[in-house]
Amino acid sequence: MSQVFTLPDVGEGLTEADIVAWKVSEGDTVSVNQVLVEIETAKSVVELPSPFEGTVQEILVAEGDTVEVGTPIISVSSADDAPAGATDPGYTGSAPEDGLADAPAPDTAASTGEDATSGSGRSMDSAQGKALVGSGPKADPVRRRRRTRVGMRTDAEAPQGLSASTSRADAAAGPADERKHGWADRLSRTGLGSAAVDLAEKAGKIRDRGESWLKSRDEGAEQGPASASIPRRPNLAKPPVRKAAKEMGIDLADVQATGDGGQVTKRDLLAYAAHLREVEDGPDTFWTHTGQPANAREERIRVKGVRKATAQNMVKSAFSAPHVSIFVEVDASRTMEFVKRLKQSPHFEGVKVTPLLILAKAVIWAAARNPQVNATWTDTEIIIKRYMNLGIAAATPRGLLVPNIKDAQDLSLRELAIALHELTQTARAGRTQPGDMQGGTLSITNIGALGIDTGTPIINPGEAAIVAFGTIKQKPWVVDGDVIPRWITTLGGSFDHRVVDGDLSARFMADVARILEEPALLLD
Repeated sequence: MSQVFTLPDVGEGLTEADIVAWKVSEGDTVSVNQVLVEIETAKSVVELPSPFEGTVQEILVAEGDTVEVGTPIISVSSADDAPAGATDPGYTGSAPEDGLADAPAPDTAASTGEDATSGSGRSMDSAQGKALVGSGPKADPVRRRRRTRVGMRTDAEAPQGLSASTSRADAAAGPADERKHGWADRLSRTGLGSAAVDLAEKAGKIRDRGESWLKSRDEGAEQGPASASIPRRPNLAKPPVRKAAKEMGIDLADVQATGDGGQVTKRDLLAYAAHLREVEDGPDTFWTHTGQPANAREERIRVKGVRKATAQNMVKSAFSAPHVSIFVEVDASRTMEFVKRLKQSPHFEGVKVTPLLILAKAVIWAAARNPQVNATWTDTEIIIKRYMNLGIAAATPRGLLVPNIKDAQDLSLRELAIALHELTQTARAGRTQPGDMQGGTLSITNIGALGIDTGTPIINPGEAAIVAFGTIKQKPWVVDGDVIPRWITTLGGSFDHRVVDGDLSARFMADVARILEEPALLLD
């Protein structure tokens, strides 16, 4: 008996989804909860587990197709009709080989030929019209391919008379597509997806080119014969520069220092990073030559999923809510000192503390003093929210996401720091759940992480305000008639003018600035 699996409503209230990758083929034997397909909705990538046990008779939609909820996508014969001796390739209950407890369930088909289940192993009650349980979103999908396990054996594990090098050579002699994607499969098993593959590929190129660039700039310098064996000492740099270098994946020992006392300045770091980008994306690797066909000179990216939903929301917000934006420069020197003390506090040991934490707390504090910024316009009434679901704009490989921290007003400073870190890490890994992006009341966006001073943010639909946090850097600042270096940042706020008048938006931004200038006010 044939059983047809239709595209279910995955609990997000969406009407369609894109087929990303099939995990089974026609003729395969499947078990209940075995992953059949990856789909991309407007908010995330989701794995769909099978509600049936049996043999795949026909795949009804192709990869890349966009289908509506309720559309038949695959037919499976009942287990009673399966060929004799068919084995159950379902979930074995084994743990991920890499031991990462927080990573999505790995695709064991890459090593054992068996298909993995969804991350939680919970089943669907039916294939028709019910929300899926236990299949969450993933990072950028990597289409996994079967690979030869012998290529990963050590000499000790290889069969008698077959060394690891021989095994690797045999594996390299396999199909070209398998050689190309084998190591990508191993990275995909960690749950990091194509972002990890791209990072691994670029890391080697960046280091090689960085070293050659450094040698060219140091040409003519004397170097002892034994210098190659002496470990390089990292150049001196201030903490903000070291942090930026770490986030960019740059070794400070590779950067030419021009600052006083041999220190690497932020200008040095940015110049080095710009050089690497220039080499990586230079004319030989990006630009095409005149005379080539038009389709070879243009790249077309289909608008779908998160990118499509983001575009629709931004247009809706920009043309339905009359935006008014204001900006204020803030002396955040005491915030920087406060962050430094929190990092040294035993109470915050193991917790990531950044200036964004103080801004988040400042926004909560200022909204309590100016409640109408934490509201929604409905044409017939203004709904003021007496709770704060604080949205954090996060750039992800799939586009802009704005998950929110529920009831942020009830969290202590330490709890808020933990929630911020978990929220951003989950978003960047592509594991944000649809419920985490619903019900936001006010948002913040940290454009300073990209080195930007300020900008005009667009309000998240359904909210009335958003605050942009610019980069914090030292500038000359007048204090009691003296010009001294201080840590300065610029805040930008956008408001729905139907809800928030000019004086209210100014008072709100001034209150946020007051906290950044004097965090001790949070103790009031």
